[in-house]
Amino acid sequence: MGGPQDEDPPKLISSTPADQSTSISPEKIVLTFDEYVGLENANKGVVITPKINKDLVEFTALKNTITVLLKQELEDSTTYVFDFQKSVVDISERNPAEKLKLVISTGGQIDSLNLSGSLRFPYSEGNEDYKNVLVGIYPLDDSTDVFTAPPYYLGQVDTLGNFNLSNLKAGSYRAYAWRDNNGNLKTESKSEDYDFLPDTIQLNPSSIDSAFFNLSKADLTPIKILRTTNFGKNFDVILNRNPVKTTVEVEGLGENLFYIQGDKRLRFYPKNAGTDSIPLKLTVQDSVGFSKDSLVWAKFPASERKPEKLSIEVNSGKSFYQNLNMRLTFNKPITNIRLDSLRLQADSVFIPVRREMLSFADSSMRDVLRIQAFIPDSIDSDLITLVAADSTFQDIEGAVNEKPLQANYKKLERKELADGISGEIRGAAAPLVVQLMNGKKEVAYESIVEKGNKFSFSLLEPGTYSLRILEDRNGNRIWDPSNYQMRKSAERIFYYEGEDQTRDLVVRGGWTVEDLVIRATNASGLKKSEKKSVDKP
Repeated sequence: MGGPQDEDPPKLISSTPADQSTSISPEKIVLTFDEYVGLENANKGVVITPKINKDLVEFTALKNTITVLLKQELEDSTTYVFDFQKSVVDISERNPAEKLKLVISTGGQIDSLNLSGSLRFPYSEGNEDYKNVLVGIYPLDDSTDVFTAPPYYLGQVDTLGNFNLSNLKAGSYRAYAWRDNNGNLKTESKSEDYDFLPDTIQLNPSSIDSAFFNLSKADLTPIKILRTTNFGKNFDVILNRNPVKTTVEVEGLGENLFYIQGDKRLRFYPKNAGTDSIPLKLTVQDSVGFSKDSLVWAKFPASERKPEKLSIEVNSGKSFYQNLNMRLTFNKPITNIRLDSLRLQADSVFIPVRREMLSFADSSMRDVLRIQAFIPDSIDSDLITLVAADSTFQDIEGAVNEKPLQANYKKLERKELADGISGEIRGAAAPLVVQLMNGKKEVAYESIVEKGNKFSFSLLEPGTYSLRILEDRNGNRIWDPSNYQMRKSAERIFYYEGEDQTRDLVVRGGWTVEDLVIRATNASGLKKSEKKSVDKP
């Protein structure tokens, strides 16, 4: 009453057995503090390495003591670390004890090897939250891994993404890092970020190993076809995952038969219903590299089911200079476009859309329509509008757009634009995908480096960007995550950072930014260095 708030953490006075004790195998550990203490979530908060059965460990708090009962035999000649982290708190203000760790050995010496390093999330655009991120290693002869069981040695990552596993025994290990959202000390590949080191770690007194991890989600469930079914007169192939690449082989594809890809589904649309089944040869590949080849027999019966309405999404709101690229995405394949009701408008000026300005992203799908137009500087308007009357677009089922469409695009003037950005990438091999990200974290500009290490952009809208590089090892122009079963690391992602150590790249009208240097970093793996001997006097 009336006194100052207690801000001092509890201090350890003594422990039984004592820290650094050797040749012991205790059944009970007792810690004595300078004030009354309690426990907070000890079963999860207290990290014991190497791995023991936590179900056979009992934690109790009584007055100023913490007791740990070990209801199991400890391994011979093994160093055990009891890291209490923030689990021991004082009774009055719940201040956690600081750096509370007890190290003992059942053998004649304390193991002293370390594994340190750092990690990151490759798609992180700012300060990353490393809460619940763990690093663990498994002996090479252990049949379990991070997907099936907790690790033999375990450590937590600090707020800067660094880690240090201490008091390790010499040997060969496999290493993993993951965000343990559910607290079960192993990773769920469907929902949690993780990474692994492709090489075996050899821990011995003559080397110092530093490890680096790139954490990302990589669902290891192989892609497969769950079932096939009819939807009206159309034919659906239902998948367990969304494919990143689909190959269809069937007679008449793109002429009498089309398909679209929806959420975990391929839907095939015939121009005419028929009674005979036709063979579809499908190859679907998922994001981690698994693929599935299948032969399915599709049937397209007559149906009274009312077709879905035609819907359209358009990339309205984009800025451009001279070359206007419009993109319309439909929910079904489009078979007819009335050009007489499709035009561009700039104030009172109308620009007709001609057939040569149109193209489909995939002629066998016909669900993404690209309209490309050159708008010269002589057109004195900063707003260009794509106008489509109702019934302009007709899909394969005869449905048309029921409402008129308008999409606006901002026309930029040459004097507003930056002349360009150029530079080189060091430490990575082509092909490389170079991306300028805007303030909304969207890809505003993209360039592919097929050979060498030079890149450039020209005529850019002013603004603040970040410059991102994807190391496209397989040349598919998308980022590929890791695949543990194939022992394949995720493709690297790295950013340009200026002298102020920020990613902000300011682009101003009329300016040229040259000679940027982006250094490739953050490859998952080990960095080895030999310990230097010191001559004693």
